[in-house]
Amino acid sequence: MTELFEKSIHTLELPRVLSLLAEEAVSQEAKENALLLRPSGDPEEVSRRLKETTASRSMMDLKGAPSFREVRPVNAALQRADRGGTLSPRELLDIAGVLKATRTIKDYGSSDRQEKTCIDFLFETLHPNRFLEDKISGSILSEDEIADTASPELLSIRRHMKLANAKVRESLQKIISSSHYAKYLQDAIITMRSDRYVVPVRAECKGEIPGLVHDVSASGATVFIEPMSAVQANNELRELSSKEKKEIERILMELSADTAAHAAD
Repeated sequence: MTELFEKSIHTLELPRVLSLLAEEAVSQEAKENALLLRPSGDPEEVSRRLKETTASRSMMDLKGAPSFREVRPVNAALQRADRGGTLSPRELLDIAGVLKATRTIKDYGSSDRQEKTCIDFLFETLHPNRFLEDKISGSILSEDEIADTASPELLSIRRHMKLANAKVRESLQKIISSSHYAKYLQDAIITMRSDRYVVPVRAECKGEIPGLVHDVSASGATVFIEPMSAVQANNELRELSSKEKKEIERILMELSADTAAHAAD
């Protein structure tokens, strides 16, 4: 019987139809579920599915199709957060996307309409969390950038970083703009080596600009020196950069904990 059932499925080209359906799905999980669909031989089940399909079609004719564009697979991330793990910015943004999709789809199915439909239960099982959605979206601008306003501490650190950055660049600008040092410089530019601001000095003149050597060019003709006048400001900037990293880690940990607290939803 099973063999005949499978043969009939292929005769009717159901796998091809399901493949076309899977192409329309936005997530990998949905694609896999679409390919696993099978017809039912139970009259009641067939009737239920037809009614749900008709109700869905009528709703889309009236309001257009809801968007699932921001839905991503987040189960693995939620499980890790529930175990106390810290999620990456990309994982948290994906969770915020799912929360946004949940909210908009819930609104889509909960409009002003008075009549009940057989698919209302699908919308009733959705649990939006606008607070967590906004907290993640407001804290993470992209997978590579955390917002200044993610925490008062981060905002303060970055303000001090800007001041320290300006201080060290001002110190080095005086050197590369000086006629006295011009003959010692390979180029009148400010660059970075080992996360510290330096200036490129002719190798034969490295003793003319007191400071710390951080690198040498491949040809050996240029040494990259951190002048003593910039050391303190560079140290301050390095320390602030370390504080920024720790604060970002704390923010991600807090967002992950908040996510774990609402994982059941």
